[in-house]
Amino acid sequence: MVMVFYGSNSKSNPVSMENKVEYQTENQITYDIHLPSDLGMLYKVRLSLQSLENNISQLSLPQFKIQNTSTLDTSSLTVNKILPPSPNGDRWIEFPIQWPLKEALSVVPYHLTVFLRNILNERNVVHMTAGIYGTHGDTGDRSLLQSLQNVQQGEKNYSFLVIVDAVDLGELEKIVLLISNCKLEVKKLHVQEAVKEHPIYVFELNEEFFVNANKPEIQREIPGSFVIRGEKQKSDIDNNFNKEGSQVKNLTEYTIKVYTGDKRGAGTDASVHIILFGNEDKAGVLQLSQSLEHQNPFERGKVDIFQIKTKKLGSIHSIEIGHGGKRFVHGWFLEEVEITDAARNSVHCFNCNRSVHQSIITLYMLFSF
Repeated sequence: MVMVFYGSNSKSNPVSMENKVEYQTENQITYDIHLPSDLGMLYKVRLSLQSLENNISQLSLPQFKIQNTSTLDTSSLTVNKILPPSPNGDRWIEFPIQWPLKEALSVVPYHLTVFLRNILNERNVVHMTAGIYGTHGDTGDRSLLQSLQNVQQGEKNYSFLVIVDAVDLGELEKIVLLISNCKLEVKKLHVQEAVKEHPIYVFELNEEFFVNANKPEIQREIPGSFVIRGEKQKSDIDNNFNKEGSQVKNLTEYTIKVYTGDKRGAGTDASVHIILFGNEDKAGVLQLSQSLEHQNPFERGKVDIFQIKTKKLGSIHSIEIGHGGKRFVHGWFLEEVEITDAARNSVHCFNCNRSVHQSIITLYMLFSF
């Protein structure tokens, strides 16, 4: 058994319960663990079984009790969950901790819908994990195993739904996606509470994944693109999505050339994203991940080239660019961005010449030719 403890300040590393048994009866196991004091007030636990004995396929967890041995504060919760919750997918459960005189958060079933533009290999199973992050914490990496033969087909588009149970995450901020052993093109992801029609959190990706022996898995950090607050807004977006899907052949190819500065600490390992603004339309959040020049993009003094396809934007006049790194080491010195529009045979240059931290910065066109 492995547990992750979430506190008001931070969360613990996965804590293995192996060799921590204090005493055991027929229906109860007590563990003695030591957690870092800087976690703050504990508010939830995420729990998983790493393995089961051959004669046991599932384990029932009726109740969970935790006691602070220093203050003797005790939290007792009726869980009534089966481990693992899904034999072929998610193996984690999580539940809140309710201390005396403290209000506990509730467990929320989230609907995570993955939208695909194309199914590149229908025989494959999607080996995918997703971590949903919000203002109240995260779900950790939750497995989303799904047969592509069971996806729903719309007009030139496909989707599949996964339910993730988690303690209330608050306002959703990003998704960390890990894909392996499959070929597919991910358009976007939607997340909403199962019992509510709105809000719907939209995370746009627009990327084709081709995982092979040389690159067995690919990870992407996807920041939130926008939030759908009402039914009319959802209808308008769905209509645009279907219309765009039926006009895939009319997409325009853009070549994005990114210049990283040649100075100490200029490079970054964080995931970089960009938004393009034209006089006719704008492109959603685009991940700059697969450089045509280097296996590890955005290294000091290097130039990386990316090719993307999106709807026609007209003449590009500005861009927003940023990355998801939170630590100081993720600082990135960006010199310039150059965008070539293949359809219009034009090049647009955007000067930066400064450090880009986590927040997105806006750059305006310096010149074009």
